[in-house]
Amino acid sequence: MATETTEATAGACVDAGGSAIGMPQLCADWMPNQIFWLVISLIVIYFVMSRIALPRIGAVLAERSGTITNDLAKAEDLKLQAVEAEAAYEKALADARTEASKIVAEARAAIQSDLDAELAKADEKISAQTAESEKAIAEIRASAADSIKTVAKDVAKSLVSAMGGTADAKTVTAAVTAKMKG
Repeated sequence: MATETTEATAGACVDAGGSAIGMPQLCADWMPNQIFWLVISLIVIYFVMSRIALPRIGAVLAERSGTITNDLAKAEDLKLQAVEAEAAYEKALADARTEASKIVAEARAAIQSDLDAELAKADEKISAQTAESEKAIAEIRASAADSIKTVAKDVAKSLVSAMGGTADAKTVTAAVTAKMKG
């Protein structure tokens, strides 16, 4: 009798050799049994997912969200620190430039005062040398004028003698002095 029940149940979906006719999933005699096990499987999957998997996934998502929020807060703090550091750097750079400008101005002033002092010394030396040169030139001119007078007197005496005349020293001196004045 057990074989009759099996044969009766499987008769519409199985042939005499025990092979399925067509696709067993689509056999209308087996559909209620397949639906029952589908519902049982879905209920088990639902309870496993809702009680075990989804809470773990939710915990991981919450942890990630918390980590992201904390990282964003840390990044914002670091950004503020970077802005403050940049402002401090800019201030230090401006102060350094100001200090460098002061140092350069002081150095220029010191160099200019040294240069002015050296120029004053050089001007004094040049003035002293110019005065000495002018004095020497005046002496040379005076001696040249005296030498010219002497030479002119000697030439005049020689010319008068060569021409056959006699020249006294007073006449020659008067003539040379008159000619030299203009």
